[in-house]
Amino acid sequence: MASSPVAELAREHGLEVLAPRRSAEPEFLDRLRAIAPDCCPVVAYGALLRRAALDVPPHGWVNLHFSLLPAWRGAAPVQHAIRHGDDVTGASTFLLEESLDTGPVYGVLTEAIGPRDTVGDLLDRLSVAGAELLLATVDGIADGTLSPVPQPAGAATYAPKVEVSDARVDWAQPAASVDRLIRSCTPAPGAWATLRGARLKLRPVGIADDADPLAPGMIVVDRDAVLVGSLTQPLRLGDVQPAGKAPMSALDWARGARPDGARFQ
Repeated sequence: MASSPVAELAREHGLEVLAPRRSAEPEFLDRLRAIAPDCCPVVAYGALLRRAALDVPPHGWVNLHFSLLPAWRGAAPVQHAIRHGDDVTGASTFLLEESLDTGPVYGVLTEAIGPRDTVGDLLDRLSVAGAELLLATVDGIADGTLSPVPQPAGAATYAPKVEVSDARVDWAQPAASVDRLIRSCTPAPGAWATLRGARLKLRPVGIADDADPLAPGMIVVDRDAVLVGSLTQPLRLGDVQPAGKAPMSALDWARGARPDGARFQ
């Protein structure tokens, strides 16, 4: 285990770092009350804060969440936005409550989802724009120009954590769905399929609109590409990563694995 980059940067600047296992720990709450913060910004905390902690700062805890709330409440909003084919995502700042991502919203920004965007691409952009939104929100709370607005009732969708099992490719889905699944799991946890009992990680693919149809999961290797069948068009594999090896191009992998005519499971 190692300290996070945030904790390391804080210590470099002489800032106190508290790292409780749970926000309800008495020692943490006592120290928080002694510090007496006016407002507490939160990013990617990953757990619910309990009332004893929420009540400490007079202006509450303000969370930066990477979705347009109430859409995609939960741990993996960007992943689910890509997987479900959303054209736009964004970031929201809101006042934390004891329940999951339900609090009133202070500010919102939008970010278009490009046709080749991965989760990594979007999070890179949102982390920069979202930091600016969070700073602007805290400034607005400090000078009294911002008030939170309740989220619309009955419009919520949910984005649970993406497990490794969720990242397995189902080749019987349409090509566009397979493409979105793979991009929604890149770089983590990494989309995958199995061939001859071995797992193969898959990086983003292309849809081969000009190729002849193939049965779902069927692999065809030609001079220029490795194609895999889906419910609709075949998919052109990009980089792949066999277990225990470094990522490589699909054609380089095919030269050793000889998958032509085989079928992903």
